[in-house]
Amino acid sequence: MKQLSYNELQAWQASGREHQLIDVRETSEHQHFNIGGELMPLSSLLQHLDRIQPTQPIIVYCKRGIRSQIAIQRLSGRFPTADFYNLQGGILHLLYP
Repeated sequence: MKQLSYNELQAWQASGREHQLIDVRETSEHQHFNIGGELMPLSSLLQHLDRIQPTQPIIVYCKRGIRSQIAIQRLSGRFPTADFYNLQGGILHLLYP
């Protein structure tokens, strides 16, 4: 599974590189702290398939990086040609480096 560090994500954003950023945490977690990703909780991820943009790189994140890995596994089966990245260490790494 491809990993992307937060610094690499920031570089992508600064350069204007097209990508989709997906937060698979729950609503309360997203409201407490987020980095701008579209909220698609893992618990209801498959109900949001119409929002997935498989023509551009897709970065998925959660708190620690575990739920995002599960999400990528589920989405890869639905979008086999999409370019998925797991945000390395999740956002917990940003709060407590």
